[in-house]
Amino acid sequence: MATYILGALLLAGLFFAVRGMVRHFGGGGACCGGGGDIEGGPKKKLYHDVIGEKVLHIEGMHCDNCKHAVERILNGIDGGAAEVNLSKNIAVLKMERMIPDEELHAALDKTEYKLGQVELREA
Repeated sequence: MATYILGALLLAGLFFAVRGMVRHFGGGGACCGGGGDIEGGPKKKLYHDVIGEKVLHIEGMHCDNCKHAVERILNGIDGGAAEVNLSKNIAVLKMERMIPDEELHAALDKTEYKLGQVELREA
């Protein structure tokens, strides 16, 4: 009798695990905002001359929700406008003032995304 109860509990656990996995990989998981909740807005415009660009290598992006979240965070930095390439896991940040790497780390440290290598390109 105990074997049947244990088997039923294992089957129930397996059912919920598979259901959660299907939802997660189908874009409905909690990791990335629930499957399309975060929308990308219009591109941020810079009003002064661009003095350079930084290519930011970012870990932890999985979907369009992640992409839009990172763009929103980086576009919140004064003097910068970001565009994320999800397939390459990078963001290109155009700058109208020199934005220190510490400021970029501080912006992303509050999130689940991790800033890796930062490459500077002069304009």
